[in-house]
Parts: sequence; C-alpha cells; structure tokens
Amino acid sequence: MSTANPRRLLTTPTVAMLPRVADSLSFLYLEAVRVIQDETGVCAQTEHADGTTSRVYLPVAAISCLLLGPGTSATQPAMATCARHNTTVLWTGSGGVRLYSGSQPPNLTTYWLEHQARAWCDDTTRLQVATRMYAHRFDTEVPEGTSLQRLRGLEGQRMKTLYRTLADRHGLRRFRRNYDPTNWDDQNPVNQALSAANTALYGTVHAAILALGCSPALGFIHSGKQRSFVYDIADLYKATHTIPLAFALHNHPTPEREARRRLRQNFHLYKLMPTIVRDIQNLLDPTHATNRPDDNADPDEVDLVHLWDPHLGSVDAGINHAGHEEV
Repeated sequence: MSTANPRRLLTTPTVAMLPRVADSLSFLYLEAVRVIQDETGVCAQTEHADGTTSRVYLPVAAISCLLLGPGTSATQPAMATCARHNTTVLWTGSGGVRLYSGSQPPNLTTYWLEHQARAWCDDTTRLQVATRMYAHRFDTEVPEGTSLQRLRGLEGQRMKTLYRTLADRHGLRRFRRNYDPTNWDDQNPVNQALSAANTALYGTVHAAILALGCSPALGFIHSGKQRSFVYDIADLYKATHTIPLAFALHNHPTPEREARRRLRQNFHLYKLMPTIVRDIQNLLDPTHATNRPDDNADPDEVDLVHLWDPHLGSVDAGINHAGHEEV
C-alpha cells in the first residue's frame, strides 16, 4: 500500500496536467482597445465617451494567438504575461499588414526542432517532406519519382479550378485574387474576407509551430522568409477552410469581421488546432506515434538537456566529465 501523502499527490503537477497547444483556443482578435495587466490578469480596456472604463479579461494562458488590430496598444507587463504563456502576438493593420512577435518558454524540448532541422538540411529528406505536404493537400498518394516542379504545377491547376468553381457557384464573374494593402477599401468582399481569414490562420499556425518548439523559418516548400514553415503548414487548410469561407461572404457587409468569427467557429467545430499539431508531427516524422517521448511522463524523469556526441549520441549534461576520457 502506498504511503504517499494524498494531499501532496493532488498538488504535484505532472506533464499531463499542463495545458497543451492542441487544447487551446485558436485566436482572439482585438481592435481599438488597450491591453493591460492588472492585479487579476491581462484585460482589454476601453475608454467610453462618458469617461467610464470597461474591461474584459483575456484567458491568455488558453489562447494560442492574439491578434491586435488598428487602434490597439499594450503595456509591457501584459506582453510579458503573454510571452510567459507562449501566446503568439500579431499586430495587424488594414489589409492584413502585420508585425508579429512570438515567444517560446525555456522548458520546451528540442525533439521536433531537431527533426525539422535534419529533414530540412538534406535535399532528399526535404523533398520527401515537401512531397508529403502536397499529398496532404491533394488528399491522395503522390506517385514515386514525381518532381517538385510537377507537384507545383498540379497544385496551381487545382487552386485555379477551385477559385473558378467557387466563383461560378456564387455567381461571381471574372473573379481575381487580389491583395493590395494600399487600396484595401477598394477590394471586393471576397478578397477582404480571404486576407483577414488567412491572417488569422497564419497566426494560429505560427503559434502551433512555436508551441512544438519548431522554427517558423525552416520551410520545405517556401523559403527565404522568417515564416516560410508557417506558409507551408497554412497552405494545407486554405482550400478547405479560408477560401470557401471567403466566397461565402461575397455579399456580407463586414466580410473581414465575419471571416474571423466564422473561422474561429471552424477551429472549434473541426478541432483544427489538434489537427495542425498532429499534421506537423506526421510531416516531420511519420513514425512519431511510436518513437516520440511519452507526453505523460513524470517531469522529474524527463531529461530536458543533454550533450551531443558524434560517436555516442546523447550524453549526460550537468556533470563534470573530467577523467571520463583520456586527455
């Protein structure tokens, strides 16, 4: 019979008790508010014309991505709290012009980052990951030996067909995808809704990538940008979520706002957040279900840091190795 103190067992945290990115809310959009930190937590504060102030508290520990639109400001303590909870913050403007900021907690394992780096730095494995991404988008197996150029051509044809089909379905003639931040108000509702929805999708995917400890810059299809991997993963879901949603809002008076609202509903309805996490893991390591570390392991039993050795692999860190090898 165990002699452990039941009260101590109830209060001792385990990895299984900690919040996971797959269980968190997708994103929250704020506009014309001041984000502050008070004695209770982080809140969005609004000043009214009569001089009164109202506050809405934000569950930052459960939010993957916080979108701050035009007219927003934030205090340093509030942003520090978001960073501690690994909440990705995006500052967005008209047309989806954005300056993003991401933070990662220091206790994240490098398991998935190492898988990503190994797959990215070798042309053969990078092509394999890119092929798996295209196979995911096509929802079919890609024949062995298919070149990346051929896959790009097939993907481009499918996207043109999708745009044409949705335009015909909604009675939109000569639709053309257009993204021009300098002439945002002159764009049609479909383009406005699509830009707003894609911005929210990029932010949520970015948050999932950071939560896994991966690098947003090491893309397999896209390259040259600090968010190349974000674009890779976000492209997996545009054809099924953001593009059909944008066309459905072609007559809506506020397409941007409605696109964000409905996309957030879709994230909850289709459980997209855990799907994104699972897809990233499967793309980087198709065998991760049997090889990855145990998510329910006791934190005291998990080796968070080790030393690399080209011959021995991982060796213990935090000890003095003097005398272990001949000098």
